[in-house]
Amino acid sequence: MATKAWTTLADLRALSLKAWNSGSLLRELLEPSGLYPRRRPLKRPTAAELLSDYAAVRAWAGELFSGAGAYSLETVETGRRTVGANSLPGAAVFATVEDEIGFVGKAREVGVFRSLAEGLAGLDPQLVDWAARRPMKLLELGPAAVTAARVALWLRDNPAPGFYVRQLGLPGVHTKFIERHRQVIDQMLATVEPSSRDHEMSAADDELESSNHDAGLEDSAGRTPAARFARRHGFLHPPEFVRFRLLDPEIDQFGGARDITLTAEAFGGLRLPVDTVIATENQVNFLALPDRPGTLALFGGGYGFSSLRDAAWLRYCRVLYWGDIDTHGFRILDQLRAVHPHVESVLMDERTLLAHRDAWGKEETPSRAALARLTAAEAALYESLGNSTYGSNIRLEQELISWSWALKELRA
Repeated sequence: MATKAWTTLADLRALSLKAWNSGSLLRELLEPSGLYPRRRPLKRPTAAELLSDYAAVRAWAGELFSGAGAYSLETVETGRRTVGANSLPGAAVFATVEDEIGFVGKAREVGVFRSLAEGLAGLDPQLVDWAARRPMKLLELGPAAVTAARVALWLRDNPAPGFYVRQLGLPGVHTKFIERHRQVIDQMLATVEPSSRDHEMSAADDELESSNHDAGLEDSAGRTPAARFARRHGFLHPPEFVRFRLLDPEIDQFGGARDITLTAEAFGGLRLPVDTVIATENQVNFLALPDRPGTLALFGGGYGFSSLRDAAWLRYCRVLYWGDIDTHGFRILDQLRAVHPHVESVLMDERTLLAHRDAWGKEETPSRAALARLTAAEAALYESLGNSTYGSNIRLEQELISWSWALKELRA
């Protein structure tokens, strides 16, 4: 019977489970559409199949009849002219959405969902619209959804608070809670205050950015989603910092200190006698770079160079970027050039890649972005990495490059 195209009890349950997973069954609890009683037609045996394989048809029908309870069965008379009239299941009918939810074993969730929706409605009836659009999210969040709603309503009533998120005095709300639920808070705020619709769009952008590790250097107000959330809602946010090393021992503007961390604002206002800047993502490389006249080393992990946007004095220096030889390394290079177009790459070429085959690793989530600011050679290598020319998702981390090779290239 497994080869037959008849709707089995498992098939019927799969249809209902698909409706559950999409959220449509829970949505029906909040916004009845008139769909119930819901009739689900069944693919059933033909009269010829009834004649040729009566036992299989009988087993198929018996299974559906035995499962009736959450649903009732409409029957169709089949085979009158061949084996005699037989009543076969033609459609399953769910009288209520609760019946269909129970059929997929989710009856307990109904009470939880209704309680949460009532909690949102008690805070503001408009929040039921959010619950109807995202019913599975409400169920996933549980009581945290009601707490997030209280934050959204507070933001609606207290625009531009002018203090740190840490100082928000709502019960059960702390910095980590808001970090985990920024997107939901913005969605709820957009629901209760339509003029805040751009907040929801920004939250969606933040979510995308978090998954892609793709912060835009063009954004001067902070590279992290937390920083942009603070800006959107008028909270204060800790400043960004820049860490650098003076590779020239003759520069003595910091009382002999050579490994310095400043706010991005202070870094942007520096006046240093340097003509070369080497930016690297790896801390050990940053610390190990040797002395070099007129040179400064910059440290930035991953997409951590957005703080350089307002350092206008870098335009008058030769800026070298040493990143991983992988697609994200080239994406960071591309974004650096959005701010400082004269940035040069170093140790990010095919010759270096091929000379270190024994150190190759795998890039888990390669970038597929179109990068417009790469040189012809860089673009060719980026495309080859993305197309797995050298192997599947190949990458060479900068810390795995032979140090003697790196020093020779840097001196060149």
